[in-house]
Amino acid sequence: MKSFNLKVALGFGLLILAATQADAQTQRQAHCAARTDVIARLADRYGETRQALGLAQQGAVIEIFASDTTGTWTITVTAPNGTSCLVASGQAFERLSEALPPKGDGA
Repeated sequence: MKSFNLKVALGFGLLILAATQADAQTQRQAHCAARTDVIARLADRYGETRQALGLAQQGAVIEIFASDTTGTWTITVTAPNGTSCLVASGQAFERLSEALPPKGDGA
């Protein structure tokens, strides 16, 4: 009987784990789309344009989109296959132009 209960408990545990993984995959896919679609939506819906970019590991491109009008911003990661995923977004975007501190200043 103990063996049966253990098998049932493990079975339910695996079902819950599989459901959680499927839900996480669905959420991840909901925040990803073709790069052209993501850029169009950011522009049309939020008035955001690309403000900065950088190259990440394995050829991924990190981009920051923002709107000077509304102050909204979005960070995306685009994989080499052209799929872009939203990483973060928020409010109160500010453009900065800070110079590096002088060498030896300890800053």
